[in-house]
Amino acid sequence: MKTEWTIAKVKDYMEPHRNEEKAVPMIKYMKNHFPFLGIKTPERRMIFKTMTKEMELPTFEDMEKEVWALFQLEEREYHYIAIELLGKYKQQLTVKNLSYCQRLIETKSWWDSVDYIAPKIVGDIVMSNRYQGEDVMVEWAKSSNMWTNRASILHQLKYKEETNEELLFATIERHAASKEFFLQKSIGWVLREYAKTRPKVVQEFVGSHTLAPLSKREALKHFK
Repeated sequence: MKTEWTIAKVKDYMEPHRNEEKAVPMIKYMKNHFPFLGIKTPERRMIFKTMTKEMELPTFEDMEKEVWALFQLEEREYHYIAIELLGKYKQQLTVKNLSYCQRLIETKSWWDSVDYIAPKIVGDIVMSNRYQGEDVMVEWAKSSNMWTNRASILHQLKYKEETNEELLFATIERHAASKEFFLQKSIGWVLREYAKTRPKVVQEFVGSHTLAPLSKREALKHFK
């Protein structure tokens, strides 16, 4: 019989795996933005799998509260668990949940959390309701928060043939002159990914627009 999901129990699963030695390079890799337990991704995913087998997932009504509570813990692995927990409800998430996703994106922000939430969760929500979802992405592109801008660029990362080119290119153009490394990088990344589907279109876009050298280099990485 499964037990009730609680934050205390999540910690009970995670804390025995704390490894200060492994935490040191993880902290350094993330530029000292967060403390770490020292649990690497494969091990953390196994722990999460065990958790979800042995504990009842929160109800959909309680999900946001539980995800947010995990985000308030110090160590970065708990934020990853929070995002994976949110991902368990992908089929139930709607455009109404995008404001909550934005709240997570803008909390304890760094590329590792944003780059999971944007294509894997936000992207799925927008795909399920393109009309309303894309309206929200237009607003995110106008945000004063750089990480929300990055999410608006990356939400179509895995769309392939379903990509809304007009929206993609308009969002890129809005941020093409940005000096922000993480925006330049996201522009290059999304173009490089889309080039796997429509290489000629991407080459033409890059050739006819002024992009940061980093964006251009990333976009054309796979072309000879």
